[in-house]
Amino acid sequence: MAEPTGRASDPDAPAAHASGRKHVAVREYVSDLVARELDVGDAIPSERALSERFGVARMTVRQAVDALVADGLLAREQGRGTFVAPRRVDFEMRLTTFGEEMRRRGMRPDSKVLAADKVPAPADVAEALGIQPGRPVHYLCRVRYADGTPMSIEQTWVPVALVPDLFEHGAPGSVYEALRRFGLDPAWGEETLTASEADERESALLSMRSRRAVMRAERRTYSESGPCAYSRACYRGDRYSVWVPLGTPTKVLVPRQPVPAEA
Repeated sequence: MAEPTGRASDPDAPAAHASGRKHVAVREYVSDLVARELDVGDAIPSERALSERFGVARMTVRQAVDALVADGLLAREQGRGTFVAPRRVDFEMRLTTFGEEMRRRGMRPDSKVLAADKVPAPADVAEALGIQPGRPVHYLCRVRYADGTPMSIEQTWVPVALVPDLFEHGAPGSVYEALRRFGLDPAWGEETLTASEADERESALLSMRSRRAVMRAERRTYSESGPCAYSRACYRGDRYSVWVPLGTPTKVLVPRQPVPAEA
């Protein structure tokens, strides 16, 4: 009877294992280059150079580089090469402003106002704010920057009935700070995140060379008296990652329906 075969007796297994070790070696080498020698925007060594240095096939090098691109450490540009990517900013799920979050990370926030006006509330905005469609709302649209780099496009709506003079002295630097001055301290909120692709206008405003993934955030902010602001933001997917603190499960707010017993 022939002896049973297994992975240990597979003649290709040692070669595959060695290839895996070299893949890790290439990846660690490039990561170390980024950490110690290269700056944002610098090109990494070519696939050919890395292949010759480590004595591996270009496919092995490509797999290692692919992993670093997926991690956000590197960025590929069609027809140009692979470069050190700008560092990502973690998007923490907290009821804070863009400016507060950037300053907390040691970055300088700035804004470019695209629109600041009173407009009739569209149906979806009115529903989010708990008002009748067509009621006047303050509309503010801005591009948000960190250290001079465009990071997001933010749209915000606030009912005029709550804060009639929100734009009296121009667009506020912080909507939340303005709400606090009018006695509407943001107490809590709810946010929905979705992944999407930037359209041509968004790509241009965010200085993205080609259409790329973006993270869209839809937030409804409440004061003690009810909804006080509704916002939509479009964040560069290559500059943001989401950080969500987790805790142990708590009591379900909406009881689940009982499962009917089988007949």
